[in-house]
Amino acid sequence: MSEQSVTAPAPRGRTRGSGAVRPIIPGFHPDPTICRVGEDYYLATSSFEYFPGAPIFHSRDLVSWRQIGNILDRRSQFRLGNGGPSTGIYAGTLRHHDGRFWFITTNVSEFGEGHLLVHTEDPTGPWSEPILIPEATGIDPDLAWDEHGTCYLTWHVLDFTRGGYGIRQAPIDLNTGRFLEPAYPVWQGSGMAAAEGPHLYRIGEHWYLVLAEGGTERGHSVTVARASSPRGPFQACPRNPVFTHRSSTHPVQNVGHADLVQTPDGDWAAVYLGARTRGSTPGFHVLGRETFLAGVDWSDGWPVFDEARYDVPEADSGFTDRFTDPRLDPRWVVPGGEPSAVASVDAGGLRLRLSERGTALLCARVRDLAWSAEVVLHGSGRFSLRVDERHWTGLTYDGDRVVAEVRIGEMRQVLATAAGPGGEVTLRIQSTSPLSAPVPIGNAGPDDIVLSLVHPHGDEELARLDGRYFSTEVASGFTGRMLALSALRDDSRVRQVSYQPIVTVVAQ
Repeated sequence: MSEQSVTAPAPRGRTRGSGAVRPIIPGFHPDPTICRVGEDYYLATSSFEYFPGAPIFHSRDLVSWRQIGNILDRRSQFRLGNGGPSTGIYAGTLRHHDGRFWFITTNVSEFGEGHLLVHTEDPTGPWSEPILIPEATGIDPDLAWDEHGTCYLTWHVLDFTRGGYGIRQAPIDLNTGRFLEPAYPVWQGSGMAAAEGPHLYRIGEHWYLVLAEGGTERGHSVTVARASSPRGPFQACPRNPVFTHRSSTHPVQNVGHADLVQTPDGDWAAVYLGARTRGSTPGFHVLGRETFLAGVDWSDGWPVFDEARYDVPEADSGFTDRFTDPRLDPRWVVPGGEPSAVASVDAGGLRLRLSERGTALLCARVRDLAWSAEVVLHGSGRFSLRVDERHWTGLTYDGDRVVAEVRIGEMRQVLATAAGPGGEVTLRIQSTSPLSAPVPIGNAGPDDIVLSLVHPHGDEELARLDGRYFSTEVASGFTGRMLALSALRDDSRVRQVSYQPIVTVVAQ
């Protein structure tokens, strides 16, 4: 029996927890997809222009997760395209069937090639070379198998000129990527905008089709329909949307794009994306869309989300990297480029390289609402906080001086300079509470970003900026804040990078 062919349990009481407000995978980790094999859970997310792509995580309890790699870690699997912001790897589906893991996704940088499909017997990798599916153009592909072993591909048909065309489906040959018959439409949602993100499941006597509707912004919702066949016709749940935070004051907004999983004891859960908004109206989210967890009960054969079921601990997001291992930790990724061309580890630490394509960045996700990050540079280098190439701020060291600067849209400005110590220097970027009050007294953003030169006997604050300029609401797009390292000259070396969250109390 495939993992989709299971029985829905009766509802049961639960202890309320912190999962409604605390993500299980914080920071820029959107579009979660999950599967279970025995006692082990595996979860992958989209990653857009950052390479390696599609980070994958492991858990035994659904609430504590560890990254075990990146699924697409070779350029033959994830072709570069133009490498621009919010291109690259979009939402996918991770499944396990007949002893093999399957991951299907879309590289919009090569949109005309269709979806790409990879597989492995070991989720830590390596994953196979991709099978391309040129007959399926669009985003958000899903795989589901029936009792005869037929695999159904369901996806959102769209192009980036005319928009979406709805949800279609076709049985597919996984060995070739070819359709077994022409594609046909299935349930198109409840009538809201942007019906996408389909996931198909066999649960009990029904096939359930779960969609994301309303767009991935404040109107985001989860809707569901069911049928006696994977092809439909589908009957919509009378309580749609079955999960949303639209038009609410909930501290987590944009919730949706859910994927269901059954636990070993027969319970059900869902992972979904959400955004933690802060600051004055309209609210700003700076970490991108993050991954959250909810319990799922069943009432009259329909899923009921219990978002506060789980007690989610604070994620272990802090790290110190001294770059003693020649293999970079999987947290380090590169936007629109290759890690091997950006940096390498030698006896002096991390050597940063200049690039013929322009500034080459080695990045790690910011995963907390309040945090402090330091880098120890030798020779020269740049340490920055970015959303994309048009929205960033940072510190540059050339051996003689430290320069604080910012770019917001087309404006780039030097904010302050300070004498450098020569040799090694420690630079710090922090997220702190905004100095301004919220409206109507003030106009607080989500936080303040503080740039400092660290001296042996104290810090020298060089600049303080409103954090809203490094938010999705200002920069747009689908990603979140990243810490970035880059070379200034051939002598740029990183001795150490440390990142620590500043823990805040989560409201229950």
